Amino acid sequence: MTRHLLLMSAAPFALTITPASAQVATPTPQERQQAAAPDATVDEQAPVAQERATEAAQGRSPGTAATENLTDDTAAAATPATDEDRDVRDIVVTGYRASLGSAQAIKRNSDAILDAVVAQDIGKLPDNTAAESLARITGIQVGRSGDEVNQVLVRGLPDLTTTFNGRELFTAEGRGVALQDFPAGALAGLEVYKSGTADLLEPGLAGLINVRSRRPFDFSEKLVVAGGVRGSYNDQSKKYDPQGNVLISARQDTPIGEIGVLLNASYIRTKYRNAVRFAVGNVPERLNDGQVVLPASVGRAFRIPERVGVYNDSGTRSRPAFNASVQWKPASNLELYYDFLYQGYRGRGANDLFEASLLNNNPTLSNVVLRDGKPDQVQTLTKTGGERAQMYRSTNVNNTDTYQAAGGAKWDTGRAHLSTDFAYTRSQYDANEYSFDAALTTAPTMDVNFFIDGGSAFSLPGYDNANPANYKWRGYYESKYLVKGSGWQWRGDVDLDTDLDFLPKFQFGARATDRDASQERGNRYAYTETLNIPLANTPAGTLELTPNAFRGDAQGWTSWLMPTRSGIAGNAEALRVFSVQALQQIVAANPSDGGYRDALTRFSQPTLELDPFQGFSAKEQSYAFYGQAKYQFDIGSVGIDGLIGARVVNTVGEYSGRGQTPVVVNGVIQRDANGIPVLAGQIITTRSNYLDILPNASLRIRPTDKLQIRFGFTETRTRPSFGALNPAVQITPNQSPLTNPDGSPVIIPNDPRFAADLQGRPDYTGSGGNPNLVPLTSTNYDATIEYYFSNNGSITAAFFYRELSGFLSRYTQRFRDPVFGLLQIDADANAGAGKIKGIEVGGQTFLDFLPGLLSGFGVQANVTYLDGKQRFPVDLSPANTTPPFVSIPGLSKWSYNAALFYEKGTVSTRLSYNGRSRFLNGNTVRDGVYFGEGTEKITRLDYSFNYTPIKQITLTFDVANILAQPFRNFAQYGDDRSYPRDVRDEGRYYGLGARFRF
Repeated sequence: MTRHLLLMSAAPFALTITPASAQVATPTPQERQQAAAPDATVDEQAPVAQERATEAAQGRSPGTAATENLTDDTAAAATPATDEDRDVRDIVVTGYRASLGSAQAIKRNSDAILDAVVAQDIGKLPDNTAAESLARITGIQVGRSGDEVNQVLVRGLPDLTTTFNGRELFTAEGRGVALQDFPAGALAGLEVYKSGTADLLEPGLAGLINVRSRRPFDFSEKLVVAGGVRGSYNDQSKKYDPQGNVLISARQDTPIGEIGVLLNASYIRTKYRNAVRFAVGNVPERLNDGQVVLPASVGRAFRIPERVGVYNDSGTRSRPAFNASVQWKPASNLELYYDFLYQGYRGRGANDLFEASLLNNNPTLSNVVLRDGKPDQVQTLTKTGGERAQMYRSTNVNNTDTYQAAGGAKWDTGRAHLSTDFAYTRSQYDANEYSFDAALTTAPTMDVNFFIDGGSAFSLPGYDNANPANYKWRGYYESKYLVKGSGWQWRGDVDLDTDLDFLPKFQFGARATDRDASQERGNRYAYTETLNIPLANTPAGTLELTPNAFRGDAQGWTSWLMPTRSGIAGNAEALRVFSVQALQQIVAANPSDGGYRDALTRFSQPTLELDPFQGFSAKEQSYAFYGQAKYQFDIGSVGIDGLIGARVVNTVGEYSGRGQTPVVVNGVIQRDANGIPVLAGQIITTRSNYLDILPNASLRIRPTDKLQIRFGFTETRTRPSFGALNPAVQITPNQSPLTNPDGSPVIIPNDPRFAADLQGRPDYTGSGGNPNLVPLTSTNYDATIEYYFSNNGSITAAFFYRELSGFLSRYTQRFRDPVFGLLQIDADANAGAGKIKGIEVGGQTFLDFLPGLLSGFGVQANVTYLDGKQRFPVDLSPANTTPPFVSIPGLSKWSYNAALFYEKGTVSTRLSYNGRSRFLNGNTVRDGVYFGEGTEKITRLDYSFNYTPIKQITLTFDVANILAQPFRNFAQYGDDRSYPRDVRDEGRYYGLGARFRF
């Protein structure tokens, strides 16, 4: 029988928030006959398509589901069929209705609690990158920077394991992959596993995210050519960007069996520009002695941020990607395959900063107006005199290249299903920065408002920002950063079907990995402000006013003169030579200053040398074994099933770094002839060997076909990053200037993070990793209630509780050392125990009960509530005290999504809303009060429209970030006391495109 596939509708994706469950309603013979008709509507095809998806999901373990793709019979066969030959099994719908319903059915039958985003149409997820699409899933919270998602949290935790088609994938030296590097056009779907099973790669504390690509056997057609193109416009950068993807897949019967080949390439470019007005988070406890305040009647009891400024983050990001797959079935029960992936990232940035201190050099604070009801805070003031303002333009060139090659086999021998997979991954990230620093020649009068339109803003009345005579060169900075990672991984799995009704399946397997990671970096800085070189006299070339990217007019000072990006990055050698000449003059005038001498030595080298004291290397192997059994039985009419298993993982690691500390003899720091401390370096290597036993158990109760109740228990863990395990520590003398360019002493404001006896300028500073860090562990309890009232309608609720241990954060400590004096150290530390509990509620349905065209409307919504606390590190708490429970950084109590969609005939459209409540960015506590920064609530509204004039072509229009609500941070420095920190205006994107499939 010749098969003919019928395509309907234009909507390309499914967003599902549905844990696992039972069967769907079986289509009646009449429904099957209607679905097979050539002119069948989407509504008539949906029941049959959903039944097929349900059948495909039956018996699929979570591990199998993560490493395989569902068959996508969504195109016509090469030879058209007659109406009599048409088979209902060939009917698949690519619209919202069928895709939501199909995914719902699949998730109902999974053994794990998981959520998914599925691209039913080639080249189309709901958003431009994988990371953006994840924001719409229940329990997911994301962080954004530079107009893209750069952090994903699952149930409040960032500690994720990431896989690509079930294999571990990482970016450079990290343990996870940068999900924003996956263009949506290259993907078939995303799966978020919130509860692990023994056959899955061990999840992190937060869970596991699997990214799926397509393979040639996913298509029933002999040849598929598909893809899409799209253009977008950013209303803030005023730039247009292209993106596109193309897929070619072919399969053919040959004398040696069926062979399939798939090639897929994609490219996306984004030009972005964000504008930020800010007040720093440092809010000193008191004003400087001798600082004049007017009018005197306001007193001196108020506190203000130490400085205010403007920061513009801009650049161009390009992401090329390519994947290929070859499948060969020499027999019906045997398949061999090869997969290849390339991910690229190219970043070209130009970031501008302007800042001015409100306290340094004792400026006069006049026109001070205190806040109503809070007389210890300031609404507005005028600053006169004091320290001059300073600025920089930092240009950067960043590149990532990630490769993964893999091969494997699947063999069905009847009861036993055997599989094996072997993969090699290599990834590298390099970043080069060229920063041009400048300063104003004077300290102009500044009018500051700390509370205007949600943030701080300031102006420089009467100051000519376009006059080059108002600027001077302050310095030149270069840095190089190189991180690499590579690794082998192998796994073998056996699924064994039994004849036992109570225990129908056993699963067991093994996995081995061998991983390397390294970091190298170097930098050099020439501080030249004392020479008072005019900005126009440097070899950076033409000066330009930085663009004004602010929305509205709250911020008065928005632009200043700087060289162009090409004038800095393109003239690096000329700027290096110019810096050498300047440093030679300064060293001649200050022969005993070791900092200037060291800078001259570094800049005298034609190329920037990597600093051996800023690198590390790591080697790590892991060996895992698992066993798992599936059980099932009935009690009356109630079905019960679940999994019981365990995964055992042995990790062996070696971590090396080169530290540098002053030479101390008999308690005395040794110094050279110029009085500079003598530093000595040493290579430090540590080793670890530990065993994790990760049990899992689940229970599913099915009182009816529409209702299921589930319970789960798992233990998970996350290893610390390789950089955090670096055993090397750097301790160096503080070489920051003691005097300002005008000869006045530098005044150090109080730092509210530290006690009174730890204030002032540190004598030495240090940083490093911590080889004593232990893995983060979590014991997890889950329960769900799921009710499925139609093939694409459901209401679900999940309840979860996490007992956590070993939270990892980077902390700054100060203490008085008998040798080094006031010493400030930045290092990683494990926090104490923690806990997270929460509720997720979601639902979706089409409004089929409405008449006529109105029945095309559908809704989907979810909300998550989280409550999390962790103990502050013991080492950072007062002696003989119990560390307090503090908030978990990055955790919002509430996150929510809502979508309204419409689908009828050739038109589909979606309006989606996404948000999260405020959260804290750190957890520094003094006397029970939080000191640090937080982020205000975040909301987004997006819209998309699809029109399919013919079944091979779909035209698209979309708008992202319609509301363009600014991103806002706050700086808290006391009980019920905070100042606005950042206000960031982000881009609104308009897109036009087309998708095709032949």
